[in-house]
Amino acid sequence: MRKINEIFYSLQGEGAQTGIPAVFIRFSGCNLKCSFCDTAHEDGVLMSDEAIIAEVQKYPSPIVIITGGEPSLWIDQSFIDALKQTGKKVCIETNGTNPLPAGIDWITCSPKEGGKVVLNHIDELKVVYTGQDMSQYEALPGMRFLQPCSGENIEEVVEYIKLNPVWRLSLQTHKILKIR
Repeated sequence: MRKINEIFYSLQGEGAQTGIPAVFIRFSGCNLKCSFCDTAHEDGVLMSDEAIIAEVQKYPSPIVIITGGEPSLWIDQSFIDALKQTGKKVCIETNGTNPLPAGIDWITCSPKEGGKVVLNHIDELKVVYTGQDMSQYEALPGMRFLQPCSGENIEEVVEYIKLNPVWRLSLQTHKILKIR
């Protein structure tokens, strides 16, 4: 059984895959407590893998995005294998503090203050900018996206990116569009 906050169908709102339709599996709970967290993820219901897969298969998108909270607290190899057997491309959004099972097609790591990234492979690094020392992310792999914190510091992020062009801007377009 896995603790699920919600499963829904929408468009990816952030990062390199902005705009793609995807089924989102939002797991409950997180091992970090960020002051800027914008996701109410503590509530949830326990669901079997079969029930989760049945819900995912209701939607036409070939992409599933596992998110949270922190999904690495709830997933294992059997769950990833079950998702892959449906023919879906499996993506994850994680803080990177826990190892991940094999077979995930796209890893978005959004490291947070106080969390040590333990991942060796990252496709996309997405940092929520709060004015922190960015040198801590220099050794991490992946495409680099910098995101304003809840849209409050856009000018600061734009200026940082202009001075540090290895970063690209990520906006929470789902919030701008008022979709999930």
